[in-house]
Amino acid sequence: MGGRRRSRTQRKHFAQSRENNWKYTNNDSEHQQNRENTNSTWKSFVTQNLAFEQYYKEQGIVPPEEWGTFMDCLQSELPAAFRINSSSQCYLEIQAKLENDFMKSLKEEGTDGSEVVAIKPLPWYPENLAWQSTFSRKQLRKNKILERFHEFLKLQNEIGNITRQEAVSMVPPLFLNVRPDDFILDMCAAPGSKTFQLLEMIHHSAEPGSVPGGMVLANDVDVQRCNLLIHQTKRMSTANLIVTNHEAQHFPSCHLNRSYAKGSEPRETKELDIDQLLFDRVLCDVPCSGDGTLRKAPDIWRRWNAGMGNGLHGLQVQIAMRGMSLLKVGGRMVYSTCSMNPIENEAVVAEILRRCGSSVELVDVSSELPQLARRPGLKRWKVQDKGMWLTSFSEVHDSRRAAVVPGMFPSGIGYVDAPGHGDDARRSHLPDIGSNDDSQNGIGMVQDPATPTTILAEEASTLPLERCVRIVPHDQNSGAFFIAVFHKLSPLPVIQKKPCWPGKMTSTGNFQSQSFPKVKDINADEVKQVDSVGNQLSEATMDDADILENGKDEAPLDADCTKILDEKRLQFELSSDGRAGPELVRGRGKLQTQGRWRGVDPILFYRDEAAVGQIKAFYGIKESFPFKGHLIVRNSDISHVKRVYYVSKSVKEVLELNFLAGEQLKIAAVGLKMFERQKDVSAQCVFRITSEGLPLLLPHITKQIVYASPVDFKDLLQYKSIKFGDFGDSEFREKASKLQFGCCAVILNKDNKTLSEPQVDASTISIGCWRGRNSVTVMVIELDIQELLERILMYLEEDSDSSVLENKSLITAEADKIVEAD
Repeated sequence: MGGRRRSRTQRKHFAQSRENNWKYTNNDSEHQQNRENTNSTWKSFVTQNLAFEQYYKEQGIVPPEEWGTFMDCLQSELPAAFRINSSSQCYLEIQAKLENDFMKSLKEEGTDGSEVVAIKPLPWYPENLAWQSTFSRKQLRKNKILERFHEFLKLQNEIGNITRQEAVSMVPPLFLNVRPDDFILDMCAAPGSKTFQLLEMIHHSAEPGSVPGGMVLANDVDVQRCNLLIHQTKRMSTANLIVTNHEAQHFPSCHLNRSYAKGSEPRETKELDIDQLLFDRVLCDVPCSGDGTLRKAPDIWRRWNAGMGNGLHGLQVQIAMRGMSLLKVGGRMVYSTCSMNPIENEAVVAEILRRCGSSVELVDVSSELPQLARRPGLKRWKVQDKGMWLTSFSEVHDSRRAAVVPGMFPSGIGYVDAPGHGDDARRSHLPDIGSNDDSQNGIGMVQDPATPTTILAEEASTLPLERCVRIVPHDQNSGAFFIAVFHKLSPLPVIQKKPCWPGKMTSTGNFQSQSFPKVKDINADEVKQVDSVGNQLSEATMDDADILENGKDEAPLDADCTKILDEKRLQFELSSDGRAGPELVRGRGKLQTQGRWRGVDPILFYRDEAAVGQIKAFYGIKESFPFKGHLIVRNSDISHVKRVYYVSKSVKEVLELNFLAGEQLKIAAVGLKMFERQKDVSAQCVFRITSEGLPLLLPHITKQIVYASPVDFKDLLQYKSIKFGDFGDSEFREKASKLQFGCCAVILNKDNKTLSEPQVDASTISIGCWRGRNSVTVMVIELDIQELLERILMYLEEDSDSSVLENKSLITAEADKIVEAD
């Protein structure tokens, strides 16, 4: 991320999460002492807010008879939850340890003498991959099994074998019905737990050494949150991820011009399998007021007010509509919030349906995840503004009409100023956007100001909002969440760009005229966003800080791309001979540039034939592995490459499309770090295989591989570096000494079999090492060593137990023979 002298990810950026806000920090010794003293003055967070209770009682989100139970649950601490990474090599071992070790041991012993179930799988999550723990910190300190369980979770979480995540937060990705070949967009991805979950889904059925056909593009608007997102997903070690940094509502289009004469297309354009970046699945988990997370973030009680939801409604609509425009026809989009507010939930869903008309349907998912307790969406709600309850837009005062818009109300009925009158003119009816009447798919035609309009005392939506999913805390001891699932049936009905003709400027900044532009149906790449009050929004993010130094934007997307392609082709060729492209960084003080984005590391395909050929020859990489053209680097000076990243075919296509389309995407991270330059100049290949890249590359290499017995493998992990003469297995000692200087892969030979050629499967355990002059040195981080040691020791114990059982059975058999002989 970033250029030189830019701030990098630091520990402080990860210290601000809200895992548990029920306690003060340990910085103040007085607070520490007060917590131990029952007679202390320490005060917990206030878990009540009168305005909150009045608001949601009026909205009727739960029946009156359940209100007490609902509030009691909200005021209690949230159980912790975690998910096993199904693409992890040892996920079945972790699952077995939870079921056969911790769960049974805790059930037999009891956490504190009671019969409370300390850990259990979430019944609605597929394959028992999600678990919930209900023990408290007090129980943790008293119970040795719980303490061991807690340490086990911390280690597995840091390695990436499990992910700590709120239970209800796991639900939205499940409703996407992800397939391995899907292109998926996570619009507001940070901190990354759902992105990690989506990556698990596309990798779940992948064979060792294979790369799924799909990819995940994870986006977030905040640079620091992007750092957190990268840190979270790095544990996945995937070549199928791109992380971008854009405003979700302005996420850029990325497509080529296809207006060439037949046969005249440039070579790069012909070779691309995609000419427009659209997605099969879109996750739209939008920013929200977050009152569904009160149990884990009790500080929200103090800050909550009704205006929080009202202020976010317009942004949420914009993001959802942008996501819908980027969705392929036939694709599925999930809109979700961790809020209980209908203004952020059902009102947004209703506005999407009105704008999209018959192009989109709200999916009934009542038959999916049948064990998940859920409630239908609301069809009636009110809007509170400045302490006043409003049932329709007609009741909104003129001075508040910029803040409270028609889309917030169940019917979506609004009013516009009649032409030629002032702001105090009578209002007239504006039909629902997306209806098949004279409104022309979204432009409200101004009626006679004398036309009377009838408004019901309390509006109710006629849309099928009961298909939405509401999760309330007391149904299954969880947080609150809202989910709506959309299916795109056809291209969206959209509005052409408004011409700047003379007209009246309204109070909201819109030109108002006697006539309106024509309306037509066009492809999703041409969609222009409209906010809640009808203002048109730009598709591209045009942050001044991210434009090139000369202040000029790239050529328009609908212009003739021949000149652009010629320039881009030149840049492709420049990177093939080891020389830098036109964005070469000269001097430490100058920021690097990624296309139009300043201060972001560039992305270049690594086409140094000599270096790539050396890597292939040294490791014996098979021709069947898609290697050439899949390597990228992140620095402009190709002659001093430190790290080489590998990208999947799907990510490669997106990068090439983005490159030829003018680098619309501001890419913060991409691909899997596969090779890293080593300083040892005596090695025949200076690039070593990284720990992240080894599992993917191992099935495809034929050289620099050696098999170790369980004892030698364990010793290597414990001592980090061992001389050839100190290995116990003479065969391993001989083969290791014959390896070429440089990086090698040491594979655990569990059964001490004699192997004529490398054999790799899903259960293969391997580590990256460096073959020096007289020794083998482990090149694995301490956390991975710790986790591997635990697995090896467990394996050795099982092997020892099985040997004892075999010996016992042999002794028993001999004894039986003696008895029979007698």
